Amino acid sequence: MAADVNEISINYEEDGVLLVKELAKEILSKGAWATIIFRYRQWDKKKEDYGPEMYTIRRYRKVGGQYMPQSKFNISSRDQAARIVEILSGWLK
Repeated sequence: MAADVNEISINYEEDGVLLVKELAKEILSKGAWATIIFRYRQWDKKKEDYGPEMYTIRRYRKVGGQYMPQSKFNISSRDQAARIVEILSGWLK
């Protein structure tokens, strides 16, 4: 894992193929616990191309000087992401 929260990535490569391609990330909180939201695409073996954009929120805990994954929430679609934004926007007014 990473010692610095800025080094955390969800890029994942296997057999020379980048299966999870991180497109963007925003660090929501830092410290002993870090929360990061990622935008990414996954490799589709059948299509031999990347699928649609997806989103995930992940929590990391710093243990022994290294950030270790603790939990994650995958946003399943653009529609679900838009609905989350809509609800939070309403609550924050």
